[in-house]
Amino acid sequence: MPIKENKALNTNFTLFLLGRMVSDTGTSIQMMIMPLYIIDAGGTAATIGLFSFLSLLPALFVYPFAGVLGDRLNRKKIMVITDFISAGVILSLGLISYMNLMRISLLLIVQVIISLLNGLFEPATRGMLPQLVAKDELTRGNSTVASTRSASVMLGPVIGAALYANFGITIVFFVNGISFLLSGITEMLIKYKHSKREVAGGIRGILDDLSEGIRFILSNKIISRLCLFFLVVYLVVQPFFSVILPLFFKTSLDYSDVQYGYLQMIIVFGALLGSLTIGILYGKDAKVRSPLMGGAGLLILTMLMYALLMLPRTLATLGNNTTQYFASLAVVLCLFSTANMFIAIPVQAYIQKETPNQYMSRVFSLVSMISRGGIPLGALVYGFVLEKVSMHWVVLVATLMMLLLSIGFLASLNNEKIKEK
Repeated sequence: MPIKENKALNTNFTLFLLGRMVSDTGTSIQMMIMPLYIIDAGGTAATIGLFSFLSLLPALFVYPFAGVLGDRLNRKKIMVITDFISAGVILSLGLISYMNLMRISLLLIVQVIISLLNGLFEPATRGMLPQLVAKDELTRGNSTVASTRSASVMLGPVIGAALYANFGITIVFFVNGISFLLSGITEMLIKYKHSKREVAGGIRGILDDLSEGIRFILSNKIISRLCLFFLVVYLVVQPFFSVILPLFFKTSLDYSDVQYGYLQMIIVFGALLGSLTIGILYGKDAKVRSPLMGGAGLLILTMLMYALLMLPRTLATLGNNTTQYFASLAVVLCLFSTANMFIAIPVQAYIQKETPNQYMSRVFSLVSMISRGGIPLGALVYGFVLEKVSMHWVVLVATLMMLLLSIGFLASLNNEKIKEK
């Protein structure tokens, strides 16, 4: 049940945002540098793809059970404990790096652990937010969370690139570890009341809870279709940022690592722009079809522009180290990221409004597992395909696939009744 007092609501929501902001900043500093570090350490496109794969796959496996725990246990405690453990793991990685014992294989193993912890953290966070804001403010609340997250990580890539270029990877690990520690301390200050409910014990009880969440999703055709659409979007689109961009930047362009950080900052600015726009246009309603159509259209357009910029003829015409080319790529990436927010935020708010509190963590864990299941698979596939096929052809084919799939999805959505005010 949402907290009634406005003062308490504002204070707790602010603490919630602050905790996310600190840890997101540290995470962005590290994660944006990892592809560059892997390449510098002798890794390949396949290694980057494997790293992205391991960053998400373990979380997907633990999501369903984490959702059950999020509905059974205190969500605040889950967030605090996972943040503190993450801090310990990443600080240990910094110490290992300081002792010159770092290996890519060790980095991949640690990433599995971090992914598992994130899998426990995320459903609890998603389930907690609707208890901190009023129901009719969920779209605006999600927009605020997304905007704050985007703003907090906007400088992360630039800071990370500067730290990495001047001090190496060790300081990056230490900064991220401290950010998780501060996030956990901030979350401890949130006043949150856990609503206990009668549950069956043992494995059978956990499986029953999980089955209830699955049945709820299957019974709602809109949520089911949104999950499948997200699966395709993440499968096809997300590797553009995690695999193709760092590889293209390192192998085809002649810019510095700091300029790569600027590109990452611009990508986050696009997400901030999209989330703020959604909050302004749809802050008080449940519209999902309109922003979805606009977001899908913008997504296809920017994917096509991305492919055109990768063509050898474009590089020969504009140059691979000119201000004109950098500005063109930056604009396309910014709009690309904006389009993603027009799809993600209204859908998330819609699911939160349609889901009872007792199912919230389970539903979001299952939605995340289904939708984000495309990310590690896409990263892995892209990593190996790019070993044999030119990047611009891969992007062009992906754009065509996304165009056909978006048309089919939006057409099917028009046949369903979505609650729009």
